[in-house]
Amino acid sequence: MRLKQISGWVVLGSVVMLSACSSVVTEGSSAAAGVAGTALASKLTNNAAVATGIGLGVQAATRAGVQYQQRKVHGEAQDAIAGTAGSLAVGAVANWQVVHSLPIEDNERGRVTVSRVIASQGMSCKEIVFSVDGLVDKASKPTSEFYMATICQAGPAWKWASAEPATERWGALQ
Repeated sequence: MRLKQISGWVVLGSVVMLSACSSVVTEGSSAAAGVAGTALASKLTNNAAVATGIGLGVQAATRAGVQYQQRKVHGEAQDAIAGTAGSLAVGAVANWQVVHSLPIEDNERGRVTVSRVIASQGMSCKEIVFSVDGLVDKASKPTSEFYMATICQAGPAWKWASAEPATERWGALQ
């Protein structure tokens, strides 16, 4: 019994230390939850079916929590990019940066430009091209990956209007 508790804490500690890798967080927390669920179930029952149900329930709840936090982190990056691009004219370039409130992914930075404005009947949107800039192997060789998205004005703020935020509405179906 004590061995299960110790192994659960070791797995959890490893997950926290390696938290910059998204897949490690997802799978590691799921494994830690499975160990913790097993330890909890063994204290509550000797019935294997009930213990399995408890373990799977704890594991599913943990996975859902991690996925929720990942959506929040992605939303922070999208808000940073949209906020920077909102004030830009077509062709202007600006730098964006995000420092995540929960460090489950690396902080990011890059550049953003507006390629066109889409406006009609009270709707104001912009098509943007943005980069996510990084360093190859932490050396001095910069690398950039480029993406396209659409942002729209929602009151005083600019918000991401591409498919990714739809996961808040449709969950895992997106």
